[in-house]
Amino acid sequence: MRSIIPVILSGGSGTRLWPISTAASPKQFIALAGEESLLQQTVRRARAAGLVQAPILIANRGHDALLGEQLRAIHCMPARLIFEPVGRNTAPAIAMAALEAPSPDALLLVMPSDHVIADVPAFAAAIERAAPQAAAGWLVTFGITPDHPETGYGYIRCGEAICQGVHQVDRFVEKPDSDRAARMIAEGGHCWNAGIFLLRADAFLEAMRLHAPAMLTAVEAALASATREGRRIDPDADAFAAIPADSIDYAVLEKAARVAVVPTAMGWSDLGSWDALHAIGSRDEADNLSEGEVKALDSRNCLFKSTGPRIAAIGVSDLIVVATGDTVLIAPRGRSQDVRRLAGQESPSATREAATAS
Repeated sequence: MRSIIPVILSGGSGTRLWPISTAASPKQFIALAGEESLLQQTVRRARAAGLVQAPILIANRGHDALLGEQLRAIHCMPARLIFEPVGRNTAPAIAMAALEAPSPDALLLVMPSDHVIADVPAFAAAIERAAPQAAAGWLVTFGITPDHPETGYGYIRCGEAICQGVHQVDRFVEKPDSDRAARMIAEGGHCWNAGIFLLRADAFLEAMRLHAPAMLTAVEAALASATREGRRIDPDADAFAAIPADSIDYAVLEKAARVAVVPTAMGWSDLGSWDALHAIGSRDEADNLSEGEVKALDSRNCLFKSTGPRIAAIGVSDLIVVATGDTVLIAPRGRSQDVRRLAGQESPSATREAATAS
């Protein structure tokens, strides 16, 4: 496989998994789907997929100590460690990685730090299919072959085939309602948007200069005035705050001409809710997922998770019950996307942080 540099985005706030995930310790730093944190699993996954280059990490400055501790535990020394003073979404973060790449034609595999991918060989195979197109200057995204009409994800409509397993992107589709999601699944040719990208650094910067020039200029100014110490880069706070916040999809991909998608089934989940964790977790014969101190009697289809007090449940069904040292969340299954609203009521300052980081 051509040399590819992992770019790991670790600036998210994970408010939909409150109260376990908080502004001080969001979900990427928590062991939600295994013994290691989602961030550590992301680093190991890149290695397992054959990516031997040291990663570029983009992270929240407030997570400095936590990030360093977790990277040391898995013997990861980043090529660059860029700390955002505030969140500005994915387009500026990826622009910083492209500007800090070791060469203009470097291939960058951009990955969120808080996803789960169960089938790493399928992930590696998808990267192999994407690499020639990315090397030729296409902006390549990865689409997940859907197995149900999910309303929590954006979709990608596949266009004409470029080569085996790679398609032009016909269009990006916003998160649909249930009826539209069902129609797209029935129609076929649609993928979930995984938020994973393979990009040549100079091709992405060229597209950004064409479609989001003010953003790129602001990113360049923030890096030009950054404090640098070894591999660590701290952009100037005032200059960074002046960068327009937007996602790579809105700022660049929906406007660019040469955008491709690689459909794949690789056991992917963005763990974007407690319902998503229930779906991928190890459940008992009553379809309950229980983690921590839990005793359940005659209960079905529930998620019970405690990092503190014991949860005891009798005769309940279709519930989410999450307990920490000072908070207990109770919600019906199917309403876990609303948890971020409750988390916002809990902490206005955390809500402001989440709004800039998500």
